[in-house]
Amino acid sequence: QVLLEESGGGLVQAGGSLRLSCAASGSIFSLNRMGWYRQAPGKQREWVAHITSGGDTNYADSVKGRFTISRDNAKNTVYLQMNSLKPEDTAVYYCNLGQRSYIYWGQGTQVTVSS
Repeated sequence: QVLLEESGGGLVQAGGSLRLSCAASGSIFSLNRMGWYRQAPGKQREWVAHITSGGDTNYADSVKGRFTISRDNAKNTVYLQMNSLKPEDTAVYYCNLGQRSYIYWGQGTQVTVSS
C-alpha cells in the first residue's frame, strides 16, 4: 500500500508563488513516476506535470514556464513550484504516484489565486 500526503496549498494573489509538496510512504519501488493533477470547480481533473524517478519531466502547456516539478528520491517526495500564478490556476491539486501498473492518489490540497 502507498500513502500520499500533499501540503503547501493556500490563498495567494495573482502573480504570486506557492510550493506544493507530496510525501509518499509505504511500498515505494525505485522505478516510478510521480505527478500533479488539478481539478477546478465544475471541471474535469487535468494533468499538470510529472517526473520520473530518473528525473525526466513533462508539463501541460498551460503551466509550462511557470511551474517546476522536482523530486527528492531519498525522501520519496515530489514538489511543485508554482510561480506567476493566475486566477485560472485555482483548483484542488492532487499528487499521484504510478508504479508497476498501479496508480495512487493523495487527498488533494486547495490552491486559490485571487485577482
